[in-house]
Amino acid sequence: MWLEILLTSVLGFAIYWFISRDKEETLPLEDGWWGPGTRPAGREDESIHPFKVETSDEEIHDLHQRIDKFRFTPPLEDSCFHYGFNSNYLKKVISYWRNEFDWKKQVEILNRYPHFKTKIEGLDIHFIHVKPPRLPAGRTPKPLLMVHGWPGSFYEFYKIIPLLTDPKNHGLSDEHVFEVICPSIPGYGFSEASSKKGFNSVATARIFYKLMLRLGFQEFYIQGGDWGALICTNMAQLVPSHVKGLHLNMALVLSNFSTLTLLLGRRFGRFLGYTERDVELLYPVKEKVFYSLMRESGYMHIQCTKPDTVGSALNDSPVGLAAYILEKFSTWTNTEFRYLEDGGLERKFSLDDLLTNVMLYWTTATIVSSQRFYKENLGQGWMTQKHERMKVYVPTGFSAFPSELMHTPEKWVRFKYPKLISYSYMARGGHFACWSSSDHPTPPPASLHKCPPGFSLGRYPFSEG
Repeated sequence: MWLEILLTSVLGFAIYWFISRDKEETLPLEDGWWGPGTRPAGREDESIHPFKVETSDEEIHDLHQRIDKFRFTPPLEDSCFHYGFNSNYLKKVISYWRNEFDWKKQVEILNRYPHFKTKIEGLDIHFIHVKPPRLPAGRTPKPLLMVHGWPGSFYEFYKIIPLLTDPKNHGLSDEHVFEVICPSIPGYGFSEASSKKGFNSVATARIFYKLMLRLGFQEFYIQGGDWGALICTNMAQLVPSHVKGLHLNMALVLSNFSTLTLLLGRRFGRFLGYTERDVELLYPVKEKVFYSLMRESGYMHIQCTKPDTVGSALNDSPVGLAAYILEKFSTWTNTEFRYLEDGGLERKFSLDDLLTNVMLYWTTATIVSSQRFYKENLGQGWMTQKHERMKVYVPTGFSAFPSELMHTPEKWVRFKYPKLISYSYMARGGHFACWSSSDHPTPPPASLHKCPPGFSLGRYPFSEG
């Protein structure tokens, strides 16, 4: 029987491979206008202006007033993070936010890198542009565009930028020195949101391509995770001759091919190209794929269908916004953190960093527009857009972090990105790779503990990944 199944699978793969072969096609570049009203006549202003993050006493006072009116709901006993953000730990977070967090100081930190804005397709596009402080003789830096996702921001890259722009001063080789550009996705942070429906990842990719041209870069490298991975993928599909290299720490590659191999991989993994590490990260598939995705994707269904409804509540309540966003920084960093009362947040991040990211959504009132990005990209269903069925033909590197929401084997990545030249299994880290993979010295508070041994810990032993 197993021989028959194997032969049938081989035949199925052969037929699928034959009918799915395609040419190195590109997405049409097209054009767009996403500002309010109709597109004005004449050439768009292409000037680039310095920008500075600012705050005020009134802004901080309003935040504090809203925090003071927070209505506390006690958590269920021993619930940890299984029901979402544990409200006992939330009290600690908002107490710190209200009484110790210094937003003015964090604004100064944000302004350590040069900020700019420029108008593209009717939208004010915000970005930081960091040049190397020094270069080896006769060398030029490599332009690198780094794109964030949801619920992150350009701030995710602040601690890794010095390693890219000034590697020698941080004990690294200066063989590769980068000039880093980190834009905010339109509708996130300081980038203006679209006034029109339909603003998706392809439109964003086109705008970021125009941004790089405006900065004088005809060829460049790109890196993305989460939505950034899709945006960078679309850039490579739009203008492959301009993309010298693509690096991803997440890939949206679910297809008939990956689904079929997933179902057969436990028994025929080696034949299907799975490594032992792939099998370890994917199986048992019921728990590590199906249950995990069901558990962590409820927000996605809401944001893919009716983002404005929940967004209205989050835009009005800073505490609700913080709980909604920071819960993702817990379980998306390590799913086992849901067995801790503090969600493991301070094992990988500082509250200052986490709250700074929240403030970039709160002070700009962009939680609603950021959530609409889900509806514009996924609201029509899976595999309904041309780019989802296209492969990517630029040199690609991929980093597989062990605590990512779903593991993506090299075989799957190579199917979508045939010019994959590097695939690395990372030792630790999760969805927020630039943050969570860096060492953070702050220990978890001693008063916070794991759920009692009787609370399923025998089945899911906790380990710091």
